[in-house]
Parts: sequence; C-alpha cells; structure tokens
Amino acid sequence: MKNLLLIAISIITIESVNAQHLVKGQVFDSRNEALVGVNISEKGTLNGTATDLDGTFTLEVATSSAILVFSYTGFTTQEIAVEGKSSLSVTMIEGITIGVVQVVGSRSYGRTATNSAAPIDVIDVSEIASATGRGEINQIMQYAAPSFNATKQSGSDGADHIDPASLRGLGPDQTLVLVNGKRRHHSSLVNVFGTRGRGNSGTDLNAIPISAIKRIEVLRDGASAQYGSDAIAGVINVVLKDGNDGLSGGISYGTYSTKVGADYARQIFDTQDGWEPELFNIEGKNRLDGKEKSFDGNTTRLDLNYGFNLGTNGGYINFGTEYLARDRTLRPGFDYRKGYGSAAADQYQFALNAAMPLAEKTEFYLFGTKGDRDTDANAFTRGAPGADGDDRSVTSLYPDGFTPRITSKINDDAVTAGIRHELDHGWKSDFSHSYGKNNFHYFIKGTNNASLGSASPTSFDAGGHSLAMNVTSVGLSNYFETIAKGLNIAFGTEYRSENFKIFAGEEGSYANYDENGIAITNPAVQQPFVNEFGQQPTGGSQGFPGYSTANVVDQFRSNFGIYGDVELNASDQLLVGGALRYENYSDFGSTFNYKLSSRYSISENFALRASISSGFRAPSLAQIHYNLIFNNIVAGESLSTLLASNTSTVAKAFGIQSLKEEKAQNFAVGFTMKSGGFSATVDGYLINVDDRIILTDVFDATELNVGAEAAQFFANGVDTRTSGVDIVLNYKLYLDDSYAHAINFGVAGNFNRTKIENINSGSLNEFTFFGPFSQAYLEAAAPDYKFALNLGFVSHKWDASLYWTQFSDVKIQDFQWIDSPATNQAEADALYAVATDIYKAAGTLDLSLGYKFNSTIKLSFGANNILNRYPTPQFDGWTDQGGFNDSVQMGSDGAYFFARLSFNL
Repeated sequence: MKNLLLIAISIITIESVNAQHLVKGQVFDSRNEALVGVNISEKGTLNGTATDLDGTFTLEVATSSAILVFSYTGFTTQEIAVEGKSSLSVTMIEGITIGVVQVVGSRSYGRTATNSAAPIDVIDVSEIASATGRGEINQIMQYAAPSFNATKQSGSDGADHIDPASLRGLGPDQTLVLVNGKRRHHSSLVNVFGTRGRGNSGTDLNAIPISAIKRIEVLRDGASAQYGSDAIAGVINVVLKDGNDGLSGGISYGTYSTKVGADYARQIFDTQDGWEPELFNIEGKNRLDGKEKSFDGNTTRLDLNYGFNLGTNGGYINFGTEYLARDRTLRPGFDYRKGYGSAAADQYQFALNAAMPLAEKTEFYLFGTKGDRDTDANAFTRGAPGADGDDRSVTSLYPDGFTPRITSKINDDAVTAGIRHELDHGWKSDFSHSYGKNNFHYFIKGTNNASLGSASPTSFDAGGHSLAMNVTSVGLSNYFETIAKGLNIAFGTEYRSENFKIFAGEEGSYANYDENGIAITNPAVQQPFVNEFGQQPTGGSQGFPGYSTANVVDQFRSNFGIYGDVELNASDQLLVGGALRYENYSDFGSTFNYKLSSRYSISENFALRASISSGFRAPSLAQIHYNLIFNNIVAGESLSTLLASNTSTVAKAFGIQSLKEEKAQNFAVGFTMKSGGFSATVDGYLINVDDRIILTDVFDATELNVGAEAAQFFANGVDTRTSGVDIVLNYKLYLDDSYAHAINFGVAGNFNRTKIENINSGSLNEFTFFGPFSQAYLEAAAPDYKFALNLGFVSHKWDASLYWTQFSDVKIQDFQWIDSPATNQAEADALYAVATDIYKAAGTLDLSLGYKFNSTIKLSFGANNILNRYPTPQFDGWTDQGGFNDSVQMGSDGAYFFARLSFNL
C-alpha cells in the first residue's frame, strides 16, 4: 500500500520536460474597452483562464511557441501565437454569434464593468472557495463583497435552514438576484422568528453550485427602472460557466474548533447575580449530544465541472455538480438552549448551461439549476415535566425534558430557455421563458404533542410552503456607432406569474386534543386533556407547530411590465443613461419608475459617476397570505399567537391596511481611478424607502375569538433612510519581468447606517406595533462598517492569502423587551438601561496557502477566523437566540480549519 501511494505521488508531481512560459495580456473590443470574462485556452490542451475585471489575464503555457485561443460569445474566435512574447494586447472583433455579453446594470452589449456608470463588483467565487474553504455562496460573499452581509442563524426556525442575506443593510428581499441576466425566483420562506430580515423573503443563493459559476456581478445601485421589483439595494447577477474547459473539480474538508475561551464560562457565571446556572457546550464539554469534542461542524464538499463544445460554430454545454455534508455545531448556552449552534445539512446541487447556434444569426440557449437540501436544527429546550415543571414535556417520553429538532427538505429548481436572433440593421432580439420553484417541507423530530400525553408520536410531518414563478420576456437592443460616440437603445416587455402555497402537515403536528384523544374542534363541548400534574398542556408539535388545514393557501398573481433603456456616449469623456419602466400587478396596482445615470472621464485614469433613480418592491405573496398559529413567549408567558394574513378579518379589525408596494429613492455619486497596478473606487449612496413592510409585534387578541390569545401582522409599517460609502482599493505588483511572481493588496470597505424615520402605526400603540426590540433588528441588519484587507502572493508553484475582516460594534436590544414589553416611553427608557446589548468591534483573520504539484493538481489549506473570535457582548443570558451571543458580525461558530485538493484535467 505504501509503495502504491509513493507511485501515485510520483505520478502527480511529474513536471513537463519543456520549459514553461508565462504570458500576460489584456483583451479589448473594437472601441478599445476592456472585456471581462473572455475565455483564453492553450490550443490542443485543457489549460486556460479568463480575463478579469480590467480585461487582463495571466496564463502559464507549456512552451514559448504555444498558440492561444481567445473566445467570447458575440465575437469571432481568434488564435494568436505566443512566439516567445511575455505580453499580449488582443482586440476582439464582433462576429456572427450573438450571445449575451452584457454586464449587469447595462443593456449595452458593449458596456463593461470598468466603464459603467454604477459600481459593480466582479467576484470569482470558484477561486475564493478554493482559497478559503468556504462552500456556500453567502459565506463567500460575506467576506468578498463590501456591502453584503450574511451570518448563519440559530433558533430562528426556517432561517436556520436558508440564510438571510442583505446588501447595504436593507432587507433580503430588497436585492434582486439574476442568473445569466434572468430573474431568479424567491425562496418560499418568510423569516419570522428571531432572525435578521424579519418579515422578509429572500433568494436562496446557496442553492446554486459554486462549481458551475463563472463569476458573480454585484451592482451596488438602485435598478428597479431596469429590472423591476426588488432592485432597491442593488442586483446580484450569477453568471454560469460557458467554457469548454474539460473536467475540473475537487474535494474539500473542514472543521470548526469548539474552543470559545478558557474563562468564558466564568464570565457568564459572574453576570448571573449569584445564580450558578448549568452551562452546556463549553469548550466542547457537557454537550447536548453527550460527547466531548475539540472540533465539530465537520464539512465535506465534493464538486465537479465539465464543459465541452457542441459542434464547430460556437456551441457549448457546461455541467456543474456538488455535494456538501455539514455536521451541526454546538456552542455555549443555558439549560433552556442546550442546542445553540448552526444546523446540520446534506445538500446536492446541479447546474447546466448550454447554447447552440441554429443558424448564422440565431442561437438557442438553455440553463438551469437543481438543489436538494436536508437540514437539521435544534430548537429551544423544553424543561423536565412536573407540578412546577414544563407542561410541554410528556413524562413517559422525556422525563428530563428534551430539545426538539426542526428538520427540513428543501427543493429549489429553476430552468430558462430562450432564443437570441440578430435582425436587420443590427437589432438584437432575446426571447426567453424562465420557471423556478422553491419547496420547503418541515419535519419535526425528537418532539411530542403534549396534549396527546404518552400516546404522542415523537416525530411529525409539519407541512410547509412553496413558491413558483414563471417569467416570459422579450427584449430588443441596438448599438449605433455613428450617433455621437455611440448610442445604445434597448426596450422590451415582461410577463410574470407567481403561485404561493401553504400545505398542511399531519393532524398531530398542529392539533390540540381532548381527554379522549380527539382533536378539539368544538371547545364548548370537548374537554381538554389534563396531564398527571393537573396541567392542560398546549397542543401541536414542540419546536415548530405544523400548518393546519385552516392555514392552507393557494394564491396566484401576475404582473406585466414594459421598459425602455438608453445609453449615449456623448463624447469620449461623457456617458449618460436613462431608463423608464412601467409595471402593473394584479393584486395591488401599477408603478412607474425612472433612472438617470452619468459617467465623466476627467482623464484616462480618473472618472466621476452619479445616478438618481426611483425604485419599488412589490409585497410578496408570502407577506400577503402567510398565516400560522404558534406559541410565543410574551411577558414571560407562553401565549397562543396568530400570525394573521394581511387579507384576514383579524388584520382589518386592528386597522391593518392592505399591503402596497415599498417605494424608494436612490441617490449615488462616486469616482474611479487607476494608475499602473493601482485602482480605486469610492461611491456614496442615500436610499430612502417609504412604506417598508415589517412584521409587527404582538397585540392582545383575547376578545376576538380567533383561537389565539395574541396576534401579529405584516404591514407597511416604517419609512427608513440608509446612507453609506463603499470603498474598493486594489494594487497588483509584479516582482519580476517574467510576471511569474506577484503581490496583490486590496481593501474593500463599507460604511452604512439605516435609520427609521417614521413608524406608520396609525391609531395603534407604537410600542406594541413595532417596538425598540424589532426596530433594532431592522437597523442592525448590517454593521455600521465592515472592512476587508487582503494580501496575496502568487508564484509558479505557491500562492498565499491573508485576509483581515474588521466589523464595527453592533447594538441590539435583547429578549427582556419580549419578556416585559414596554407600552410607553417611560417603560422603554427603563428597559433601554438594562436591555441594550453592545457587541464590541472585532475582526477575523483568515490564512490560506496553495501549492501546485503540476498544471493538473493543486492543494490548498488554511484557516478562517484563525484567532477564534466571537461576537463579545456583556453576557446576561437574554440573547434572542438563547446562546452565549447573537449571530452578528462573524457569527457564532468560531475558527474553521480546512484543506482542499483540486484538479483540472
């Protein structure tokens, strides 16, 4: 076995006998504008790369006589001999193929990220995943994009399974997600319990396999006039791989340290006023699972990508697939939260991207993704039963209490097909249809329905929800080179339909049973079950109550939109653009939005840019129709709470108006500059959003006879103002004339603040409608600042990266606001003094090293958050998620160590 291993290592490390040659270059279009994403391959091999944001590339070829093949959809493929050169400048010529080469934020086929009128981040997620060991898009974006924020939640029901993410501190549903420029569907989950983004529904980016992604473009500017609803904070465009790069893939393994600091337990004890609580999951000991562990959250990721040509006229097909298995983490908590930590997950993903010319000027394209995820998260612990004990626990099943588990099966599928055709006089047409669906199904395990007593099952099908979307769109565009310095005109129309469903679980997951074990439907004649301690326990599955037949929803809506978009290069220095969009929704009416933008180049290396726009976000079907009865802790008691749909008579009885669209005004101004290997962009922004949809706090409903003691609603509840600055600095220095060794230095930062300007509570008590606890959740959706500093070194064999990410302090209000709700300013002032938690400013250090055995095999290893930093409040036991801290800043999992072996055949 040992000899076989030595032979295998020897084969891997064999080097080419030919002297390798490094080529650096830049690729332009006929207007001398840099092209991002041009595929470059060494002819006769599978060795290749793609141009970056500035159109530059670096490629190590086998010999100095190699031939490079440059291909880019929409341009003629070129073959260029290296002929011993170390530097190339290549101009691509527009050809007869007509695929999409647009960069998000513009409908001009000649526009690139470097000369746009709005800030655009272009992120190579595959490279970052390889260098950092991070296996999910949200976690990669958290540390790669300055104004993107996402942390794993715990004890937040559905949000434990689909991470809520935000751009510029706005809601998860105020950022539009595209794939290959086409709208992607939302998740069916609406965040409700104890999480960032309460009341919002976002898009599940983690359902897209990283191995299939060529790049991610992040437009940090309002774009509703260009793309429609949701694009208030910006647009994220996921561009799938389209190259014939052969077979590539890898295997990654990582694990989290359970160490949280030797004196952390003592610090917790010291804040408890003489109470010595039993603590769980301290330093990997006294764990809920009964094991002692130095590491947990073990994560394995397998990924493959394969691309090849279809025919000889530019057709291609690319497949990407991934499997990810992640164990749960357990972090310190009290006896009421023994299972605090991130959820376990098993996830399979697949993606396809293909195009085939049908004629000289016609192309058919098809792309889609499929994601299946099984997750397992711990809910809050139920105490031991007894006369003075927890009536939610059944003695014969759980004599010492229990921690129920919320598990889920999440299916997320999408497909788009279309035809692009070039008409007479240079007009390009694009007709497409997209379908997407997210299905979220809850299964509660290790639980009971206490109203069934010892007859209760310990697992339940709790039902779930789904959201399906269909979009049909037609677009036309043309670039007129002879008008001024170039004029692009685009216009089109779009029809979209959506269907939101809630489907019921099994009866035991939601029902309250009587003394005869029959579900109570007539409380006037049926006597509730009484346990051996004389208690009348609450029904339904503990951990998460199932959806009942009364909650079932099957609602449709449609909308029609039409848009126009113009970009004019008025001179070599001045670009001006404008867009208009009209949309009409079947459920709330119509909206009209505009955008004006401009870029002025003072010199070749310095430019100013600015934009002003209006925007909107339509209320989601989930926000309009979601409803559920669950148990909520209010004023220290467990109350049956109705989350009433916006269309219900209960909502109308409280004066809650029908939901309407959120309306926004965006203002942005900034500059770009470059000098040699240095580049910088600085962009300031102001975003005013009126009628933001929020989930209200809890109202007394005892007199309404609705089967619950309290009620809460979705409402157009607040007006907000968000302001900030994005800063991106990069410097690349080559250490020798062969370009074989280089140092990269970068700074990406975001200053951001969201402030509530008005609370639109009408005649309702403002503190009950949307109190300080909920306000803090909204305003602290992002830290006041986040800066990432990175230092990288690249050579023939080795590469190394060092990342420091600094988070500002974060101020939130803790669970005392729920335990003793304030109803007036005097009560609020008293709570502010004791219930304000401030997480100190903190940073994380990431380190990675990579070694290329040859052109085929690479090993990467390192650690994220190597200093093992956690959010650090003054712990008082009142965190909303029940653990030793809230999931802010860098999250609550600690140091992560990883290794990855990748190949490219």
